[in-house]
Amino acid sequence: MPAYQIHRLRDAARQQFRWAPHTSGVTIVKPKDYERDAVVEAASPYAAWVELRESDQALQVGDMLELESGELRIFKYIGFEEARWYVPEPAAPADAGTVAVT
Repeated sequence: MPAYQIHRLRDAARQQFRWAPHTSGVTIVKPKDYERDAVVEAASPYAAWVELRESDQALQVGDMLELESGELRIFKYIGFEEARWYVPEPAAPADAGTVAVT
């Protein structure tokens, strides 16, 4: 049975997430907005949700489940959708855009 690492959305980011319009497709998330929590074993993300929903560890909208492979699923009002960690683009060197004039 797969093990899912739970990532809890921090309270400061939760309100923003709740009021943001729903978008389809992959959700990009920032690691700074999440805290690692417990690991739960379940057959699927929905099975994990069912297992936790009656406990004090129930998943809330915005929380994520991560498989050992690194695959992320974010819990939204409509169910679980694919998510990915935000990876910033490498900064261009400061002198890359300048041209020496002689």
